[in-house]
Amino acid sequence: MVVNPLKPTIGLENLLNLDGEINGYWTKFEVRRVTLSAQMPHGIRYSLTLHDRNNTRVLGYDNAHAVKASRKKFGAVKTTWDHAHRMNKVEPYEFESAEQLLEDFWNEVDRFVN
Repeated sequence: MVVNPLKPTIGLENLLNLDGEINGYWTKFEVRRVTLSAQMPHGIRYSLTLHDRNNTRVLGYDNAHAVKASRKKFGAVKTTWDHAHRMNKVEPYEFESAEQLLEDFWNEVDRFVN
C-alpha cells in the first residue's frame, strides 16, 4: 500500500504546528511545506533538534542536505536527504510519515536525556 505523505494527518499537522517552539532541555522545530521533488518527496522540509545548555546541537533529524548510505560490498549506493545527527555522526534516516518522524525523534530524545 502506498501512503500519500501529503495527505492531511494529525501527525503532519502536529509536526507543522511545532515549527519554532522551544521546550525544556531544549528542542527546536523548523517545519514547512515545500514543492514535491526528488530530494523531498514527502513535501516537507524539516529540522527537529535537541540542544544542550550550551546551545550545542546533540541530536537532530532533518533533510537539509544529501547523505550517502554506507556502501555494501556489491550494493548500490543510495543517496537520501533524510538523516539523523547524533553528536558528530550523520546517518541516513528512512522517512515514513510525519507521525513516525515525531515518534522516532521523541523516543531518541527520551533515551538521550534520561
